[in-house]
Amino acid sequence: MRSLSNQQKQLLFDYCIGLTPQEETAEAEALISSNEEASELYAQLKSAFLPLESLELEPCPDGLVERTVWRLRKLAVSSPPQFEQLIAAEKTRKVALKSRFWGKRIAIAAVLLIVGAAFAGSYNGIISKYARQKSWRQQCQIQLRQIWQAINSYSNDYDGQLPILAAAAGEPWWKVGYQGEENHSNTRPMWLLVKHEYSRPADFVCPGSNRAKTLQLNTLQAQNYNDFPGREYMTYSFKINCSSTSGGKLTCRKVLIADLSPLFEELPRDYSTPFRLRLNRDMLTLNSINHRRRGQNVLFGDGRVEFIKTRSTSLSEDDIFTLRDTDIYQGCELPSCESDFFLAP
Repeated sequence: MRSLSNQQKQLLFDYCIGLTPQEETAEAEALISSNEEASELYAQLKSAFLPLESLELEPCPDGLVERTVWRLRKLAVSSPPQFEQLIAAEKTRKVALKSRFWGKRIAIAAVLLIVGAAFAGSYNGIISKYARQKSWRQQCQIQLRQIWQAINSYSNDYDGQLPILAAAAGEPWWKVGYQGEENHSNTRPMWLLVKHEYSRPADFVCPGSNRAKTLQLNTLQAQNYNDFPGREYMTYSFKINCSSTSGGKLTCRKVLIADLSPLFEELPRDYSTPFRLRLNRDMLTLNSINHRRRGQNVLFGDGRVEFIKTRSTSLSEDDIFTLRDTDIYQGCELPSCESDFFLAP
């Protein structure tokens, strides 16, 4: 029997404290019922959290959790031996049930943090990891809405048209960063939003991406570029329009943008090199790297952002990162119809 992965342990922890959505709840319950180690770990977690169930609900003082977390982290950094003593003491502390003293609440909050730390192997542990990833996901959603607002403002100023640039059929859309006039990359239209001050370069860098760089350019410097300077300054993928339409206007139910496509994470630096990608089994199931492969934020034409854990949306079973009936990509393909969503590069 394979040992539980850190992701599975995090799932069990989230499930135990009621943080899992419906899909993850079903996944956690299936894991518990089919895996002996998972079942034992879940039982230990429930036992550790049992004292919480007998506490009376009271309004929590403002900033209690934040202050507790801050103090524990400060102690862990400034005095590791004292922090280890706290861990040992809290593991054996008898919690007074039905207590109304907030000192006991702080002790219980410390237990929660310590239990979480045990799974990650460090003092900041799984709770802070979950909070950090949650924060990145939310910030990413905010940025996508800001990009939508920029697109909407641009559209209002240009007779309802999206930011598009003329390109002949068969032109390559994968050359992100190429500054030549003949560049037709799929990120070049988005650069128009930066170039004409509808958006900031930082809006196009997902905070969850660990390989991205924030571009520091003023308005005058931006005029010298025809595209983002490179893949590391652009961590989203954009809709490629079908061969029978010019791109036109905002359509509410259409997918516009999503976190970086797992198909095109690595692109050739040499723009004269022919691009060729053959799909394999892993590429058909991988989620975006932006959020640790757990899913991707997707922006729709009405400004709505949805975090999906599969590569198809609630509106369609279509894979947003691939073309139908296409296994080999040369960086110039177009979808044949509007219902075949294709976000690249």
